[in-house]
Amino acid sequence: MTGVVKDTTFIVIPAFNEERAIGAVVAELKALWPHVIVVDDGSRDETASVARQSGATVLRHAVNRGQGAALQTGITHALRRGAQIVVTFDSDGQHRAEDVATLVAPIEEGRADVVLGSRFLGSTENMSALRGLLLRAATAFTRMTSGARVTDAHNGLRAFTRAAASRLEIRLDRMAHASEIVDQVAVHGARCVEVPVHVRYTDYSKRKGQTGLGAFRVLLDYLWGRWLR
Repeated sequence: MTGVVKDTTFIVIPAFNEERAIGAVVAELKALWPHVIVVDDGSRDETASVARQSGATVLRHAVNRGQGAALQTGITHALRRGAQIVVTFDSDGQHRAEDVATLVAPIEEGRADVVLGSRFLGSTENMSALRGLLLRAATAFTRMTSGARVTDAHNGLRAFTRAAASRLEIRLDRMAHASEIVDQVAVHGARCVEVPVHVRYTDYSKRKGQTGLGAFRVLLDYLWGRWLR
């Protein structure tokens, strides 16, 4: 990975009430990547101050708007600061900083405009059978609605060229944004590849994750958003 790529890659982390995890997440990333942006999405705890103390640039929503809205805020800011590559990364400690290089490599090599991380091409740690079933069902639904041949539609690890990131218009503020992003990538005809990544599930991250009812709400949000478009 060249120094130029590192200097022009910006990592965007949406965060809501993540004071327990965000410090370690930012510190792990900052050891490898200079530009880390945390969007504090109306947290009621010390997420913003912990992220700032750990070295991140912090943006704040006055109220909780949802992960999709936080990503759009962070991506827009990264582009304004001159980002040539934008990476999205979760705030709960599930992702590994070293996987960012895996995401960025196909872009650096000129093979892709968008790179999606896939836990099903890579590996997982402590993922429950129910979580795996829900994720595979969500992926099958996304493949059906978008036509994109993805293996993992709801993975927070993604990388975009500047041009691809500039075309994103995330309108679904909450978790349905993950399928919306894949839709937009397909519509824009961007060169998209998947790469294997590792996702680690801890007791903390599992408590923060989607339930079966939550997944149903995501589906309704997505369908409602498509109908409005």
